[in-house]
Amino acid sequence: MDRTLVGLIEAEYRRYKNLGEGALRQLDEKELAAGSSADNSVATIVWHVAGNLESRFTDFMNSDGEKPWRNRESEFEKRAPSVGELLEKWERGWEVLFHALSRLGDQDLSRTVTIRGVALRVDEALLRSLAHVSYHVGQVVYVAKSAKGADWEYLSIPPGGTAAYNANPTLEKAPRS
Repeated sequence: MDRTLVGLIEAEYRRYKNLGEGALRQLDEKELAAGSSADNSVATIVWHVAGNLESRFTDFMNSDGEKPWRNRESEFEKRAPSVGELLEKWERGWEVLFHALSRLGDQDLSRTVTIRGVALRVDEALLRSLAHVSYHVGQVVYVAKSAKGADWEYLSIPPGGTAAYNANPTLEKAPRS
């Protein structure tokens, strides 16, 4: 495992990507698009996460993270994509992120990038993005669990499973791709 700070941050992103995908795999197209007027559907959240990652990490070190071609407001429109379309959108955002991370080293963490014209250190921008992604992946998992009810397959330690998990803590590190 890459023990650099950039490598550790990448591993956390991969952990959240895997959690999100574990939730997405459990939903059908109707469940992906379901949402109330007050709540975003899983499809909407995925569209937003992917759009955010694609914008922030395209040309990460050289251009503002809020790209002129991004239409953030449209990410929150009601949509009912096919499972394939949704996964393609999801994967595109993550590919852009991981490509950008592959070009970074710990020596780059104190450099400056901009997001919406605001200068941030690279480490600050990465941690901010990681927190944003984890927040929304948590929403995806929560909405998916609510949709599945008793049919939900736990992505982490299930109720009553702490002792067994502690004997073999496999979820503590993200798998390498």
